[in-house]
Amino acid sequence: MIALLLALGSSLAYGCADFLGGLGARKAHVLRTVMIAAPASLAVELLLWPVLGASFSVGALGWGAASGVVSAAAFALLYRTLAIGPMNVLSPVTALVSAALPVGVGLFQGEHLGAAGLAGLPLALFAVVLVSAGHGAGVARPSRTALLLALGAGAAIALQLIFLHQAPADSGVAPLIVGRAVSSAVTLAAAGLMFRKLGAERPAYAMSAAAGVLDSLANLMFLLAARSGDLTVVAVITALYPAGTVLLARGVLAERIHRGQLVGLGTAAVAVGLLALT
Repeated sequence: MIALLLALGSSLAYGCADFLGGLGARKAHVLRTVMIAAPASLAVELLLWPVLGASFSVGALGWGAASGVVSAAAFALLYRTLAIGPMNVLSPVTALVSAALPVGVGLFQGEHLGAAGLAGLPLALFAVVLVSAGHGAGVARPSRTALLLALGAGAAIALQLIFLHQAPADSGVAPLIVGRAVSSAVTLAAAGLMFRKLGAERPAYAMSAAAGVLDSLANLMFLLAARSGDLTVVAVITALYPAGTVLLARGVLAERIHRGQLVGLGTAAVAVGLLALT
C-alpha cells in the first residue's frame, strides 16, 4: 500500500510538472526553461539530504550519473514535445513508452506479469495508435516531429527511472543528487554551446522553477516506491501522470479531444490499470 500511494503521488507530481514545463517552454526556448527547472530540482534534493540521508557509493554515483544524463534529455525532449502540443495527445504517448520499457526490464530481472499484465501490454500499443490518429475538422493532430519527440521523451524518462531503480537501496537520496547535478551541468553546457540560438525571450521563471521542484518530488516518490515494490507495477502506476497533464491542458488551454482520441485515452488508462493489477 505504501508503494502504491508513493507511485500515485509521483504520478500526480509528474503530471503537474509536465504541464508547467511544457507551458513554460512556449514562452521561451526549451533550454531556457530547463536551465531553471534542473537547478531548482537539485536545490530540493540538497535540502532533503539531511532529512533522508545519502550514501555516495560507487553504485550510487554510477547509476545516479547515468540517470542524470538521460534526465537532461528527458527534460528537453518532454518540454519541447508539450510546447509543440497538443498536450492531451502527446503526454499519454510518452507515458506508454515510459511504462513499457521498465516493465520489460522488470520481467528480465525476474519479476512476473499475470494475465492482466499480459493483456495490458498489447492494449497499450493499440492505445498509442488511437491516441495518435486524430482526424476531422478542428481536431488538434500532432505532427510527425511531435510524435517522434514524444517517443524519445518517453524512452528517456523510462531510462531515467530504470537507472534510479538500479542504484543501491541503502543510498538514500544520493542517486537523485548526483543525477540532478549531472543533468544541470549537461543542460548548462548545452545552453552555453547554443547561446546564440536561444533567442531573447525571457523564460517563465516561477513556472519553470515550480516544474523543477515538482519533478524532483516525483523522482523521490518514485525512488521510494520502487524500493518497496516491484518495478513493473510502480512504473506503470507512475505512468498515469498524463491524467493530470490532460486535465490541466483541457481546463487551462481548452484543448479539444476527438472521440477517437478519447477512446484512445480510455484504452490507455485501461492498459495501464491492467499492468498495475499484476
